Amino acid sequence: MDQKQLSAKIALDTFTGQVSRAGKVIDALTDEQLAGEISPGRNTGTYLLGHLTAVHDAMLPLLGIGHRAHPDLDEPFLKNPDKTDLPKPGITALRTAWKEVNDILTSKLSALTPDQWYERHTAVSEEDFAKEPHRNRLNVVIGRAGHLAYHLGQLALLKS
Repeated sequence: MDQKQLSAKIALDTFTGQVSRAGKVIDALTDEQLAGEISPGRNTGTYLLGHLTAVHDAMLPLLGIGHRAHPDLDEPFLKNPDKTDLPKPGITALRTAWKEVNDILTSKLSALTPDQWYERHTAVSEEDFAKEPHRNRLNVVIGRAGHLAYHLGQLALLKS
């Protein structure tokens, strides 16, 4: 296995491992637990589930591997804070969207060749990518795995 293959495997395994862990935590939480605040005055689990789903959905076009399934989640979960009066999907719909988005994303990421992991993502121009080749798909997926791990720690607080 060469370095590109190894790095791609590590990134994919890290990301899918975090998605799997998050899925287990989300599945173990009741709707009432998910509706609760992480701590007093903070985000609810429902908001975090919508936020994570929207972020992962946005990875598809960012990585140039697909189209978004749920762009409607941006307004309530990316562009605005929790507890706004914006209409939001229910918890059951968010659970379904979470699974759908991550199934699609995992499938598309698994199909990338080692060289494709090192291609630029769509938010960086070709000129900037020539100067900063680390701004690639691999870097995005590593960053999103860390983002998910951070919020997974918050979601775990809802169990108690």
